[in-house]
Amino acid sequence: MYLNHFGLHELPFGITPDTSFIYSADAHQEALNTLLIGLNTGEGFIKITGEVGTGKTLLCRRFLATLNEDQVVAYLPNPMLEPRMLLLAIAEELGLKLLGHDNQFSLLKQFNGHLLEMAAQGKKVIICIDEAQSMPLESLEALRLLSNLETEKHKLLQVVMFGQPELDQKLADPAVRQLRQRIVFHYRMPGLRQHEAGHYLAHRLRVAGHRDGDVFPPASTRLLYRLSSGTPRLVNVLAHKAMLLAYGEGKSRVSRDHVRLAGRDTEGLPALHWWQVW
Repeated sequence: MYLNHFGLHELPFGITPDTSFIYSADAHQEALNTLLIGLNTGEGFIKITGEVGTGKTLLCRRFLATLNEDQVVAYLPNPMLEPRMLLLAIAEELGLKLLGHDNQFSLLKQFNGHLLEMAAQGKKVIICIDEAQSMPLESLEALRLLSNLETEKHKLLQVVMFGQPELDQKLADPAVRQLRQRIVFHYRMPGLRQHEAGHYLAHRLRVAGHRDGDVFPPASTRLLYRLSSGTPRLVNVLAHKAMLLAYGEGKSRVSRDHVRLAGRDTEGLPALHWWQVW
């Protein structure tokens, strides 16, 4: 790889969400603020949506890192479960061993008792669901019923959902209209803005050990932004491939040609006219 060539101690443009590389773009910070404000209200659902690769999972991990010991979290990274299994998965995350699995009523009764105990200890329960667009409608309704558990003063739990735009389509179904009305805060994550692309590239390079973070000149950055439409995951894929090409030629900086060739080798990019490339 090109680590020694560019003076790096790790790869700067991996696609695995890594909180050490977090770049606080405007949209990322706005989304985090929405989560924290919604959490402070203590009621309703919070929904964060965004296209594939816009950083929802990274935002979720950053959000979880802000929580304190008085906040108990049930985190579900893969919620494609039928209602009863969903309840059991949440219970397991909360450290509750449910007995009497014969019907949903008994499950909810045990759940309610456990949540009341947590509330008596001054703990707030948060259910955090990633990839929420994959949930069946029946499970979304079960989640709404679970959110009904409350005391006279406040709800016993709060639900945060992260999902792709398909989640909005699913919530438009009349069968889950009651849940949709309970979404108190929501935010739609865009990609990077054009003025942020250069800062994003330089930030990740410096975190990975590069002295100056100036591997991508402005012209290369502009083309990379156009090819990726500002989607962070695509920016990472293109930047990694372009750096490989520069390394293969013994160059210390990435040219527009390197970015253009990286784009040819990457699927899922928008088609650009010749004048946009040149």
